[in-house]
Amino acid sequence: MYLKQHESEVGTEKLREAFTYALNHEKYFWVFLTDGDVPMDNNASERAIRGFCVGMKNWQMIDTINGAKSSAIIYCIAETAKANNLKPYEYFEYLLTEIPKHMGDTDRSFLDNLVPWSEMLPESIRKPKKIN
Repeated sequence: MYLKQHESEVGTEKLREAFTYALNHEKYFWVFLTDGDVPMDNNASERAIRGFCVGMKNWQMIDTINGAKSSAIIYCIAETAKANNLKPYEYFEYLLTEIPKHMGDTDRSFLDNLVPWSEMLPESIRKPKKIN
């Protein structure tokens, strides 16, 4: 690796810190370099939670542990729906109409058909596919 070969030539303290950081985190860099599916940064994750972080300052209802847990569950469902190309509002509406139909069931296998990646979800809650 280039850094290991030229580590002794580094002149400034800041550059030496950068070299040391890179060398200490080498195994993580190799994951990025060897797997094309690993993103270079976490910008997608940060964009996904930005609305939550900005709006959180205005939400007075999240003043309890239960309120925070409920909010986290709702946001996880919404973001997972978006990540699976579903319309979040329509997906929540679908869940809130389908789940009550099974309240008496002891078998929870019906939930497999309600997860955002299920092929059994109706087309009406899916975002239209983009045409290139």
